[in-house]
Amino acid sequence: MSNAFRLTLTCGLFVSASLAQAQAPQPSRRDVADTYASLCANCHGPKLQGALGPNLVDDTWKSGADDESIARSIREGQLAAGMPAFSGSLSPQDIRALVIYIREQGEERRSQATPFAKPAADKAVRSELHAFKLETVTEGLDTPWSVAFLPDGRMLVTEKAGRLRVVEKGRLLPEPIAGTPDVWSKGQGGLLDVAVHPDSAKNGWIYLSYSDPGANDSAMTAIVRGKLREGRFVEQQTLFRAPAELYRTAGVHFGSRFVFDGKGHLFFSIGERGHKEDAQDLSRPNGKVHRIHEDGRIPKDNPFAGREGAVASIWSYGNRNPQGLARHPVTGELWETEHGPRGGDELNRIEPGRNYGWPVITYGMNYDGTPMTDRTAQEGMQQPVVHWTPSIAVSAADFYTGSRFPQWKNDLFVGALAQQEVRRLRIEGGKVVQQEVLFKDVGRVRDVVSGPDGYLYIAFNDPDRIARLVPAPAVKPASGKAQGAAKP
Repeated sequence: MSNAFRLTLTCGLFVSASLAQAQAPQPSRRDVADTYASLCANCHGPKLQGALGPNLVDDTWKSGADDESIARSIREGQLAAGMPAFSGSLSPQDIRALVIYIREQGEERRSQATPFAKPAADKAVRSELHAFKLETVTEGLDTPWSVAFLPDGRMLVTEKAGRLRVVEKGRLLPEPIAGTPDVWSKGQGGLLDVAVHPDSAKNGWIYLSYSDPGANDSAMTAIVRGKLREGRFVEQQTLFRAPAELYRTAGVHFGSRFVFDGKGHLFFSIGERGHKEDAQDLSRPNGKVHRIHEDGRIPKDNPFAGREGAVASIWSYGNRNPQGLARHPVTGELWETEHGPRGGDELNRIEPGRNYGWPVITYGMNYDGTPMTDRTAQEGMQQPVVHWTPSIAVSAADFYTGSRFPQWKNDLFVGALAQQEVRRLRIEGGKVVQQEVLFKDVGRVRDVVSGPDGYLYIAFNDPDRIARLVPAPAVKPASGKAQGAAKP
């Protein structure tokens, strides 16, 4: 393969061997790194840095930098420029995997060359719009998963192992809340999201999502609500629990986040539990975003309510592992962040009854480097507003509604686990018009929450802590240029 989209050099020595290889179809389930090494490295170098052919990771393209232009050049070739066609030796899935591989390698090269901000309590950094510090609020937690605030200012934190903790005036209370549900704390399962009812000052309701243990070491995401009284979770009500026969034994993809819409409804997400085909099956709850009344009843206007065989709470489907839900404070639109496989993390605007495509369409491939599908779009399936390929391991998301960072008002803040970053996204007219990496490599970001005090709160794993962004005076390094966060 040569970079025909910008190729000006001739790889004559490479062409004859490649044409010979192209005569016989090749296996489609092979590691993309092996595909590149056998067909591409001789011309473009083992690290894509260029050899007989040009560099593939320097962001210089002559015949189109979009995915389809790259795929077309691999598929059809450009013999005059020394590039053979590989449609006879590579399946469409293999070609798609090579495009993802080029994207991954290019992003890794850019990341290595980009200085990212690493704020701390004693180190202010400057983003595009605001300078800030990162202050630790509390430590001593064990894999914190979610953060929510009570009306009196206390903070609730879920720990994956099944404990609901309380932070009061920056101090983690030693005893967890008693009486919370038993959880299946294996793999990605455990005690997941916590949310406080918008009118909890009057009604006291607290909502929890968790991996509910079933028979034969199975589990499924379940939803309960209850009230806090003298250190206990009381008056517990089950709002959603799947039938026992629908529980899955995989240890992955539970979701799960909550959003209230201010109209008496609660949205929540469930991942497809490692059974990707379930995301397209309306008779199963996994791989979906759901909507119920705040007391667990099914709204009559849900898109699949009344349809025979369909789970009545489903709001959208074809969702792989949604770990972020947020409601736009102005438009009321529901936004979702979703883990893809290797590549294809998504930001979606969730609308009722829509199919978001997983696993029929995706911008990613299998974790082992083998191709999954060449289809990134199909009629009747929604496109993501943004996809992150390579994957950032996107986690939670929240819109900033405070006043301490006025230029961030109504921007969406997104966390990432593997890439250990927080991104700021500006959304206008249903589109992301700007992205900025605020900071990177200070811990895996599990939750991002706009706090009632105007600060932005972050739940970190490795190391486990809750921290917050606080305003700081503008910082200027010795060069005289403001120390800034990086654009992706």
